[in-house]
Amino acid sequence: MQSVIAFQREIYLALSQHIQDFAAGGGWKSFLLYLPAAVAFGAAHGLTPGHGKAILATYMIGSPLGVVRGLVVSVVASFTQVFAAVAIALLALPLVSMTLCRAGKAPLLQNLSRGMLMAIGVWMLYQAIQHRRHHYATGEGTTVGFTAGIVPCPLTLFVMTFAIGRGVPQAGVVFACEMMIGIALVFASVSVAAILFRKWLIHIVETKGAYLHGTARIFKAISGIALMLIAAIEMHSG
Repeated sequence: MQSVIAFQREIYLALSQHIQDFAAGGGWKSFLLYLPAAVAFGAAHGLTPGHGKAILATYMIGSPLGVVRGLVVSVVASFTQVFAAVAIALLALPLVSMTLCRAGKAPLLQNLSRGMLMAIGVWMLYQAIQHRRHHYATGEGTTVGFTAGIVPCPLTLFVMTFAIGRGVPQAGVVFACEMMIGIALVFASVSVAAILFRKWLIHIVETKGAYLHGTARIFKAISGIALMLIAAIEMHSG
């Protein structure tokens, strides 16, 4: 993890120089050549603790989503996380002062995320308790992705703030979009791993001759309880 953090620091320092050069009239050519580093920057940042990976993995294990839909949820989560930071940075100081109490913290959005996460956990537990087959609703996974990503990415916010401070917000937005690709790759890897793990468990259960629907309900109940616990712990720590 220290190596990942050091890697992020090196890219950020190089980025600050590129943004300053761009602001000084260096143009897009040199800056665009540096953008592949933004993908690596986003991926490295996504590997650090937090960012909703536990939420995504927990939901994927208890949901009926396949790989394709899991990837869609991952993209929604990464887009929401980066877009939230870009939007806050661009919407002037009054909104920033309302939502951010200190670097990397957004109490209003964090509380909203915790409340939505608790509601999703309760809903999954309710579905597991009911003796009905769960029919996946398209909006459910999207809501989970939005919940996992609603708290803005702090490093994206720092990048945007630095770019705006140098008078080149467009450079910050472009870099943030590239960062999103790296974050999405990490989220997608976590989601796919969780989905494949669930399918492997179901296969094991099927080979034992157990009742598949009952097992799926157990997975959903465990995931719902886990999401509720995550929300409760975050509420307590907050």
